[in-house]
Amino acid sequence: MDPHPQITAFLDQAGAHTAQLVRRHRFTVVHVDRCDPWDAGPDDWDLVPGDDGDVGWDDDPEHPMSSAGGPAFGYTVGLFGLGHPELVVVGVGPDEGHDLLDTTARLVVAGRDLLPGEQIDLPGRPGGLVVEHLPNPGDVVVRANEFYCRPDEYSVPALQLTWAHTDGSFPWDPGWPCGPDCQPRPGTWTT
Repeated sequence: MDPHPQITAFLDQAGAHTAQLVRRHRFTVVHVDRCDPWDAGPDDWDLVPGDDGDVGWDDDPEHPMSSAGGPAFGYTVGLFGLGHPELVVVGVGPDEGHDLLDTTARLVVAGRDLLPGEQIDLPGRPGGLVVEHLPNPGDVVVRANEFYCRPDEYSVPALQLTWAHTDGSFPWDPGWPCGPDCQPRPGTWTT
């Protein structure tokens, strides 16, 4: 099924906006709050008319476009163009995710290459971040793949930034105060 013309127009405008931001700032940050229409493929677009006659998303919680989807997360678009994997952070809201990704991506823009296993100390953040390989970037960095015209199976690479809880512990530490869904491990979640 071809996407509705309004969706195509929206996606075209969003792509142009992303290109502007990457040209101006070298990267941009995308936040996905559980479900974002941009981060689903055409096969997921099950358009149904709403009560007002407009075309809308199916409200079925099992539907890929439902707000009952995976965890909230954010990622960069543009670092691949600098020869570096994109960065992903999961389990945080849009403001915190943007701050973490912006701060870390600026290190990359300044010339730093982040490597899996590396710990990044951030002012005011106990424990900082640990850089981990993300094994399924094609399932996560959808807008980055769209920006670089890459299919999921040849996705741009990505690194997941794993954050420490306020007590300084990480998800692999005994006594981690959050459940496994608080900050899913790399490769265990998708959009």
